[in-house]
Formats: sequence, C-alpha cells, structure tokens
Amino acid sequence: MIRKNVIFNVLGAISFMPLAHADIINGGFEQWNGNTPTGWTTIDSGINLSASNQVVQSGNQSAAVTVTTATQGSTDFRQSIDVTSGQTYNVSVWVYHTEGNMAARLYVNGYQGYSNESLTNQWQELSYSYTATSTASIEVGLRFYDRSGFDGSEVVYVDNFQPTTSSDSGSTCSADNTTLSLTTDNYGYETSWTISQNGTTVESGNGYSNNSNVTESFCLADGDYTFTINDSYGDGICCNYGNGSYALSVNGSEVASGGSFNSSESTSFTVSSGGSGGGNSGGGNGDLGSYYQSAEELSGYTLKTELAAIISGHTTRTYGDLWTFYSQSETDSYYENDGSIIDIYSENPNGSDPYSFTAISDQCGNYNGEGGCYNREHSFPRSWFGGDVDPMNTDVHHIFATDGYVNSQRSSYPYGEVGSATFTSQNGSRLGSAATTLGYSGTVFEPIDEFKGDIARAYFYMATRYQSSIGSWESNSSYADAVLNGTSNQVFENWFLTMLLSWHSQDPVSQKEIDRNDAAQVYQGNRNPFVDHPNFVTSIWGN
Repeated sequence: MIRKNVIFNVLGAISFMPLAHADIINGGFEQWNGNTPTGWTTIDSGINLSASNQVVQSGNQSAAVTVTTATQGSTDFRQSIDVTSGQTYNVSVWVYHTEGNMAARLYVNGYQGYSNESLTNQWQELSYSYTATSTASIEVGLRFYDRSGFDGSEVVYVDNFQPTTSSDSGSTCSADNTTLSLTTDNYGYETSWTISQNGTTVESGNGYSNNSNVTESFCLADGDYTFTINDSYGDGICCNYGNGSYALSVNGSEVASGGSFNSSESTSFTVSSGGSGGGNSGGGNGDLGSYYQSAEELSGYTLKTELAAIISGHTTRTYGDLWTFYSQSETDSYYENDGSIIDIYSENPNGSDPYSFTAISDQCGNYNGEGGCYNREHSFPRSWFGGDVDPMNTDVHHIFATDGYVNSQRSSYPYGEVGSATFTSQNGSRLGSAATTLGYSGTVFEPIDEFKGDIARAYFYMATRYQSSIGSWESNSSYADAVLNGTSNQVFENWFLTMLLSWHSQDPVSQKEIDRNDAAQVYQGNRNPFVDHPNFVTSIWGN
C-alpha cells in the first residue's frame, strides 16, 4: 500500500465530548403507584415489589424485591434509557441481601456482573461502564438468580440506580494539565483511546481521519489514571501502514508514548498539582499517588522491598471464595462480551471461542476433555510454595479461571516458549519441549500471546508480595528449582527472568487486567503494582 505524503492538521476533530447523561427514571425509588415504582416498565412474574423505608441506601425509600421463583427468566426488573453512539455511561446500583441465597445480576444492554450474595445485611454496589456503539434505546436493570439454600422466597433491597458521568465527578483542576498528541496512520478510523480512573472512562476519542495530526488538551483532577490506545485491526499505528504515533503529557512531562503495538497498549500515570508520575516512559518514580506514596523516588530492589511492604498483609479469603470472584469479576466484557467466564487457556481474542463457560454452573466438577468445566489455575503452581498454604494458595492475583482439562495438561510445568508441542489446546496454548533459544531444556507450557503479559505481571507480583519467603521455595519441587534462583531479590533464574521481561514488554497492560486489579483490591485488599505502574518492572529488574 502506498502512503500519501500528506499530513492534515486537525484541532478539535478529536471525539472529545463530556460523557452523556441517560437518566434512569426514579432510580432512587421515591415515586410509587401502589406497588409499582414509577418508570420501571418490566417487572416479571417471579418477583414482587414494594416501597421500603426501613432499609435505605439514600433518600427516603428503596425497593424491596421479593423473589419467589428459581426460574431466572421470570425475575427481570428493567427500564429503557436512550444512549448516544460513542458515549460512555457508568451505570450503578446498590443491593442489600437479607438471607444470602439469591444473587442479583446487573443488566446493561446485556448481562453483566453479579452481586456477592454472601454479604448479607449490608449494602454493596454493582457497576458497569457501557460505551454505546450506536444511538439507540437500551435496557438497564437487574435479574435475580437462586443460590444453594434458596427457600422459595427471599427479599433483596435495591436503591440508587443511576448512571454517573465524568461531568458529575467534581474535577477541580483550574487549567488544562493533560495533552494528547496523536498522529494517525493510513487507517485512522481503527484508532481509539480512553483515559480511565478506577475502571471508569473519564476521557475518550475515536473516529479519526487518516494520516492526521491531532492535539487535544483537557483538565484531569489529581489522581491515578490509565491511558489506553486501541487499534481495531490489531496492528498498532506504526509502522506497517503509515507512521502513526502518540504522546501523552501531564504538566509538561511525557508519561506515555509509542505507536508500535498490537490491539492495545496501556500506561498508568498520576496527575498531581505538583507534577506527574508513573507511565512506562517516565523517568524514575515521581508522584505515585497515595497507595504507592512511600515508594516514590525508589528504584531497584529497594523499590521492590517497599512495594512488598505496601501490598503485604492482605485479607486471606477461602479457596471457595475464588468461585465468587470469578462469577463477579472474571466474566467476558472484552472479547465476545457475552458474560461467559474468561478462561486464559480457551479464550480466542480474535474470533469465536471454541467453547465457553457459564459462571457458577460450569465450575469443576469432572471433565474428560476440553470444554468440560472451569477450575482454579495457580499460574504460580501451589507445589512450588509447599501446597495448601495460605495466603499464597488463595491469592487471587495469580489464580485464574481456566479449563480444567487444559489446566491438568499444564500441571506444574514452568511457563516457557515451546519448540515442539505434544499438546495444543483449542485456543493455541501449547505444552511441549522448550525452544532451543529459551535457555532451558525441559518441558514447558506456553499460553497464547494475549495473556503472556498478564502471567508475567502475576509472577512479578508473587516475587514481590512473598519476598520474605520465596527465597526458600526453590527446593520444594524440581520445577520450582528450574525457575527460582533461591534469592529474595532477583528471585528468578536468568532464563526465566529474561522471558518474563520479554512477555511483559510485548503484551502491555490491558483494560481487562486493570479491571481485574481493581476487583482484586475490593476482594482481598491489595493491588498488583506492576499492573498499576508497569515501569516498576524495569525499575527493579532492568531490561
């Protein structure tokens, strides 16, 4: 393809609009006509509603929803709202379980996350960030699902159902402090970007002309953010079909830049009235926000030790609690967007999955081959740290939902790059002898490229979170000995560390990882610092 040697200067052509309001009528359940809340148009036969002033999250009343059937298709509770193409709507609702035998599932133009039914007699929030692909009317609401112990009638209180948008967030900066400079390639319409905070999109852009220069400045309040640039074709914006590039600056300091990536590339950064920090390309660790504040200006193993202090002492959950985490926070709103369990050993990021798993009902269980059920994969095998030993055995930051059969094929083999495969899963994950270039000659398991960075950052987390003990794990198994070097600083053998650094660089942090990290903090009280600040990896282990 011949590139035209023409560059257009475009100011203001960026798709930069405040997030749109799409009002949910009577989301606070203050107006009723008998036992019907105003504005709610679908109330199925398996639920009964009434106004309550006894259990209220905000305002004067909530909706007391009595679920009287285990037939899920008869428990919907919805209304329609109008949305505008390209705009993002942050839909949230608060629910209150009384018995714990009934789960609520958020519906936003499709089924989204579940409530945690085990949290009884307290309010919990469900939320979902929805970006409209067309100007249309969509449905929002809830569906209720029976759980073990359901006795045929359970009350769940619902309150404060609303979208919240960036224009409501109270940004207080007095001047534009963030600038994005973007040059598109020959296919500008394939490029889009977002800036998000705690999983919520606060700025975004798309719909660009080909070979265009775009500059946009905007105001971000102090806090931690993630910039993500996407290419829908999957070949980045440089250098196959044009010389596209991007650069994001905060208070005059560049925090993210590039152009050569696959489907997406993400960088975490911090906005502060005193400067900027974070980012893959920032020089050193400046203002890192309150969570990582004590790690500012540190590097090398000193930084690693401080990060260990920050993320240690998390709440240890039970092994069974992982099923709940998966059903609430490990579902697909990124690929097929069908709400199925995300399985890193079967997910096909570029087409239809070979099979899919329904949350909870497809938990393992027995299996005779692929597609039988999903289970809990310790990406860092449990035998390496001594077996059923907490908190490692239940730490969600390294335990992923995976197909049971493929998990059994992986066994406790090290991750690696396969030269000759003896087994290949239906999504392309492989088991076999190591490639001759790897520096290791044993059997290894190689996930697909889409998840190599996820796994690398899980291993960097383990090396940091368990710094005080990981130096002694080398002797727990022969495979642990092949990967671990018996120290608490470098932790990994040279061949394995080199591979992890490569995987981390080639597969940058995705929105899925960012969302999972946010959910993990809610779940067990700590974060993976290498998802929040990918530059920590090279700050500690180099290149």
